[in-house]
Amino acid sequence: MSDTVLRLEGIEKTYNPGTPAAVPVLRGASLRLVRGEVVALVAPSGSGKSTLLHVAGLLDSADAGVVEIAGRDAGRLPDRARTAIRRAEVGFVYQFHHLLPEFTAAENVMLPQMAEGVAPAAARARALDLLGRVGLGARAGHRPARLSGGEAQRVAFCRALANGPKLLLADEPTGNLDPGTADQVFAVLMQVVRETGLSALIATHNMDLAARMDRVVRLEAGRIVARG
Repeated sequence: MSDTVLRLEGIEKTYNPGTPAAVPVLRGASLRLVRGEVVALVAPSGSGKSTLLHVAGLLDSADAGVVEIAGRDAGRLPDRARTAIRRAEVGFVYQFHHLLPEFTAAENVMLPQMAEGVAPAAARARALDLLGRVGLGARAGHRPARLSGGEAQRVAFCRALANGPKLLLADEPTGNLDPGTADQVFAVLMQVVRETGLSALIATHNMDLAARMDRVVRLEAGRIVARG
């Protein structure tokens, strides 16, 4: 079995193609993540980091190139098959937590499991286990409005891991937090990633956090280069 969890090869993406307003964003970007590897993706704002993450997570389609997740060439599959892979193999964390305000922390972590057919009791047990791992066992019954920014983002991490994905994609996951809270949340993220053995691609502007990952890559002129 291959250790490669994510393989991007020659990814190209242009917005408004064939028009005067065409904006080439990705120009042959290639990247490989192996099992258990945590990689920082750094680049200036507007350089295409979010686009690359969306293509890698099958939220958007590339114009050309290969997107392979857990050994499956997923980039050209029909929408239903892409959705199935995304739900089973990929977890997403964004700069804002996007928790559903009417549900508790535990319920927010249960929902993606139940969408995949997991029974409520089993979904709740896993939600409580994940929340306990990130120090939020006592906050499981609280709605997002009663959580701090750092606590809400930790719930978002748990939600991303709820279905046991092989790949975590995070887009500036600590960008809305103050430096102290960002450091604490990142430490929790790394702990859980290491415990579960999944691979992670984390876009960040924070070079101190990037330096704590296994390696750092940079998006330059639409291509991935190793950071020197």
